[in-house]
Amino acid sequence: MNRELAMFPLGMVVFPHQTVGLCVFEPRYHRLLADVEAEQRFGTCLIERGSDVGGHDERTSVGTLVEILGSHHLSNGQILIVIEGIECFEVAEWLADDPYPRARVGERCCDDVTIELDLLKSTESAVRALRSLQSEIVTDQCLQRDFAMDEDAKVRGWQLCSLTPMSILDQFKVLSLSNPNDRLRLVAEICCERYGDYQRMLVVDELRTT
Repeated sequence: MNRELAMFPLGMVVFPHQTVGLCVFEPRYHRLLADVEAEQRFGTCLIERGSDVGGHDERTSVGTLVEILGSHHLSNGQILIVIEGIECFEVAEWLADDPYPRARVGERCCDDVTIELDLLKSTESAVRALRSLQSEIVTDQCLQRDFAMDEDAKVRGWQLCSLTPMSILDQFKVLSLSNPNDRLRLVAEICCERYGDYQRMLVVDELRTT
């Protein structure tokens, strides 16, 4: 992939093979949706500083190509869209925001590295354990413990990234790693740290109730 992309910077990370919903209300992004109507694809990246409303933001140089799965126009002029991540890219050059952000992007190296299956299995166990413990802490949310995973190891690895409860900064660190095994190691490390945090939170809650 070496091409020019319409870009929709966000205050969130979208991983490949992750499905998310967006509410589009700015006129410039209405224009973007109209311009990509035939292809139904655009790029997104994390905003490092600033706001995703009105421009004047600082953007990361790693992003995700996404595909529009569906859209719905609301009576107030807003548009709800569902997107799915396709693949990562490196931003080679930011172009003029006219009328919306655009960038020239290229492929990343190392994404074709063979995934270590033992590492994939142990990371999945860590993610499932963390989500199970999280469900005991965040009782006001419905967290899925048993989730279907793709048979393809690369897709499965990205699914684990999107299923791991972590900060946006950690999400970007994971996305920035082009080697899939390095991503899995970082996800497992994050799971261990968060698991310890949740265990301490459980102890505090138990002490409060006794």
